[in-house]
Amino acid sequence: MPDRYPSPTPGAQLVRDGPPAAGAAASFSGDVPLPADDPALFDLDLGGLRRRWAPAAALSAIGAETMTGADLRAQAMGVPGERLMEHAGTAVAAAVHALVLATDRAALGPVLVLAGPGNNGGDGLVAARRLARHGQRVVAALVASESRPGTPDAARNWDRLAAEPGVERIHVRTAHDVVLLGGSIERAAAVVDALLGTGVRGTLRDPIRSAVELVGRARAAGVPVAAVDTPTSVDLTSGDPSEPVVRADLTITFHRPKTGLSTRRGRALAGRVLVAPIGIPQEADRA
Repeated sequence: MPDRYPSPTPGAQLVRDGPPAAGAAASFSGDVPLPADDPALFDLDLGGLRRRWAPAAALSAIGAETMTGADLRAQAMGVPGERLMEHAGTAVAAAVHALVLATDRAALGPVLVLAGPGNNGGDGLVAARRLARHGQRVVAALVASESRPGTPDAARNWDRLAAEPGVERIHVRTAHDVVLLGGSIERAAAVVDALLGTGVRGTLRDPIRSAVELVGRARAAGVPVAAVDTPTSVDLTSGDPSEPVVRADLTITFHRPKTGLSTRRGRALAGRVLVAPIGIPQEADRA
């Protein structure tokens, strides 16, 4: 299935809170700024983020194809894909920041961001930059055969990390590179799965396959795992997994809830789900 934003031309235990407050408005606008414009975002814990984004979580669920259509229409209406990515990545960064604090792992080591070659990976690269600017050490690993991400927005965000002193960039080209990367995975503050965004069909190839297996080893060692949009290999429409699959403690999905993350299997693999607004206008959603 396509990655998000196509161009138009046992882990740590988390504290659970209750459902959104009764009467939360299901709207696309309001007084709460979008993530990249929200100065208070990194002051919130996971419960605070859930309450802040409650209007998005209260909307009806959609599948991968509907989400892709809304994304493309938003860009056709003049919303830059790079801006959608900035909001998405900032939301991921705020959630991972809260997750690391909640699990008391900030001093253990860096956050490891595993970024695939597409725009889901680009969201992860934005998250790496935002986390570093809030004092978190980050290792950003581009898991791909090519030395640069394959989409323009993701490539720009990979390049931007070169100027970030708090981020170490690594190109993970082969399964052997993944083995080397995971040598001390138990000391990571958290792992961010930004490998593949809307689920996959068929067999994963290396180095992505080995990276998914590394996420599993990290979680088994007690490292919390956050997934971007959906855990890799979980279909956003059906919730059906393929193997190997990421099992996350926290998933940050975008714009609306996803049908695949509401199924029994999807919920089990996604963990706690936050739904973050990213600036797709209501008109794009309804077109």
